[in-house]
Amino acid sequence: MEIFYPPHIDREIESLIERIYPPSVCIDNDSCRDCTVVMVDSANKYGILLEMVQVLTDLDLIISKSYISSDGGWFMDVFYVTDQAGKKLTDEKLMIRIQQELYATRSKGDISRDTEEADREEEEGPQAQKKVSIENTALEMSGIDRPGLLSEVSAVLVDLGCMVTSATGWTHNDRAACIFYVEDESKPGPIKDPIWLAQVKEQVESVLEARGGKEERKSVRLTTLGAGRTHTERRLHQLMYADRDYESCRACHVDSSGDHKEGCDGTHVSIVKCKEREYWVVNVRCRDRLKLLFDTVCVLTDMHYVVFHAAIRSKKSIADQEYFIRHMADNSVLDSDNERQKLILCLIAATERRVSHVCPVNPSIKGLRVDIRTENRVGLLSKVSRVFRENGLSISRLEIGTEGKDAVGSFVVTDSSGEEVNINIEELVRQVSGGSVVIDQNSSYSVPQSVISESETKSSIEAKPRFSLGNMLWSQIERLSGNFGPIRS
Repeated sequence: MEIFYPPHIDREIESLIERIYPPSVCIDNDSCRDCTVVMVDSANKYGILLEMVQVLTDLDLIISKSYISSDGGWFMDVFYVTDQAGKKLTDEKLMIRIQQELYATRSKGDISRDTEEADREEEEGPQAQKKVSIENTALEMSGIDRPGLLSEVSAVLVDLGCMVTSATGWTHNDRAACIFYVEDESKPGPIKDPIWLAQVKEQVESVLEARGGKEERKSVRLTTLGAGRTHTERRLHQLMYADRDYESCRACHVDSSGDHKEGCDGTHVSIVKCKEREYWVVNVRCRDRLKLLFDTVCVLTDMHYVVFHAAIRSKKSIADQEYFIRHMADNSVLDSDNERQKLILCLIAATERRVSHVCPVNPSIKGLRVDIRTENRVGLLSKVSRVFRENGLSISRLEIGTEGKDAVGSFVVTDSSGEEVNINIEELVRQVSGGSVVIDQNSSYSVPQSVISESETKSSIEAKPRFSLGNMLWSQIERLSGNFGPIRS
């Protein structure tokens, strides 16, 4: 992945500005009937929007609407949020935590620093690799997807004496990316032996080469993803972007008004130039789902675009996002048709990665989610993934970690032959895991219907007018700015 170095800003000067103008976080339960309004204003800095959105999504909040303005040295963001059930926030402790987490974003490090450090370690060789395990040893891998890939990689880790403490993986457009956190199976803690780490890297590369050969595009890296600073899902976006999964995306076709054609379920992205202010206006319309705003802002940030203004709204099952952006280094980059097309495809990929859980052979069949909870032990992931492989199932999404002494995980699987997944897989997984197993054929990434107001459900998706920042942003911010005050519940 190309590393971009933003202009250097002295940290002491930046912290001085933050002390003079500390951030303000206000949570209001009175202004909106259906949502809790979270308002944040502070001195501006690169990446602050993503950090704010990341905090809210990590707290399992649903962002149904947002207005963003960050022109000049100041920003003000307004988020309309609900809990997972689509209800306003009433837990006082949760609202205090939201404030604390949003304040803390001012002092958090950026994942790009971790990426740059990892790249330097790889370039410097074995001596630098000795530093890898100071905090967490993470195995990052990306490459071509195939049935049984996760099973083979996890078996290699077991054979080499590694215990997987957590893992997250996505697949999209026949590409796969996964991050494993590993430690020495004989004793808790990171792996420090550089020879051991080199063996792990070599063996995992061999697994990735098994289908595509040595010339196949792939990446394997053992590194430190700074504990408490690195966001795994953002890193997965970066891995898949570096693996160019977006190249196989296709933009959906729209009618003459720019709206979805009837029956279209794709993502529509348009980019036009606002010559008066030298902004590029990016409109994204797609099916709404959880963490959609996080995913799109991730891509814009990692491609070095700065969001100056934005308006986001979801109605019924459709989400409209409008961004006014500029490139950090060269705002003329989007004058190129190729660069505009690349940004369009990257945004489409961002909306698809988290929910690409359909059978590749038969797209009408959705994946089956298998949730497990059992006692954590060495080789658990290898055993469970082997059951899926032996029964002709491919893992399209993985998320597993630990809660105390238990391993808690979720797998989304599809049948490699294009058939419906046999629900008997529940019992087979239970036999090897020895714990509780629950299957769910409904997507866990849809937005609760209670988030949608009655007035919004009356209009059809196709008949909706285009969402415009110019018509809504400033009137909303001016109205809400008068409500800044302490928490009211």
